Amino acid sequence: MAKNDLISGSIWEEYSKTVQERMNNPKNMGEITEEEAEKLGGKLIVADFGAESCGDAVRLYWVVDPKTDKIIDAKFKSFGCGTAIASSDTMVELCKGKTVDEAVKITNIDVEKAMRDTPETPAVPPQKMHCSVMAYDVIKRAAAQYKGVDESSFEDEIIVCECARVSLGTIKEVIKINDLKTVEEITDYTKAGAFCKSCIKPGGHEEREYYLVDILAETRAEMEAEKLQKSEQSGEKIAFKEMGIVQKLKTIEEVIDENIRPMLVMDGGNLEILDIKENEDYTDVYIRYLGACSGCASSATGTLYAIEAILKEKVDKSIRVLPV
Repeated sequence: MAKNDLISGSIWEEYSKTVQERMNNPKNMGEITEEEAEKLGGKLIVADFGAESCGDAVRLYWVVDPKTDKIIDAKFKSFGCGTAIASSDTMVELCKGKTVDEAVKITNIDVEKAMRDTPETPAVPPQKMHCSVMAYDVIKRAAAQYKGVDESSFEDEIIVCECARVSLGTIKEVIKINDLKTVEEITDYTKAGAFCKSCIKPGGHEEREYYLVDILAETRAEMEAEKLQKSEQSGEKIAFKEMGIVQKLKTIEEVIDENIRPMLVMDGGNLEILDIKENEDYTDVYIRYLGACSGCASSATGTLYAIEAILKEKVDKSIRVLPV
């Protein structure tokens, strides 16, 4: 079977051409012996790392110049899937010519980005993202061996998922790069939360400082704030449907403050927004009446129709107001 026949079909459309090429023709696969390292004037480092979750493993060879700590040469052997081979091949290439301290700063995100054909399109499907995490971990193991220290000493980020060794910074960056909206998507891309599940939300068998549900909510809020700031700076108006929940809430609140709340307050009433939920056809705005409005007969008829009509006119026709 020809190599081109191996990479045909719709499933391969999720892999970049760079990944496909490195799967079939890795540039840096092989071994380095002590004799070869000596000829290059360096110290040989051999580090192994295996991922229990999928059975993949990688062996990393470094030749390091002890005078400069620079990685003169590097190769790898991979025992696993094609994506693991491509990730390891890319990781080795990124290591070459760097000092050990510089190499330790290479992350799984750097590896994945280096395998992309275009900056905005992920190189691998989400379920294969963990292969680049393995490449990241074996670098730390090699560096720890060379320096004679514990590999945890290189951990300058908070580890959220101990099972898959995924850091807070990695999770936040993956959410932003791929516009992730659910915890399930985070797990698909990074494998965080795929195993013991303690890091997903409170209530697992092991208590955590950080949980995926909270990280997702906070990161999405940051993304919305950044998007809003950019739109304000450029003077462009974002369509309501394209806004995040925080922006939608702010937009609706502004219209209520200007056009609805003064009318209610004059009669001794008020309202508060409890939630906003997106459906296929509607943006449902859940409200609670306060003061005189809570017991008013028209709160479910005339007043409600007036509120909804103003929001439809001023904000978006898809809005539906539901009193709770």
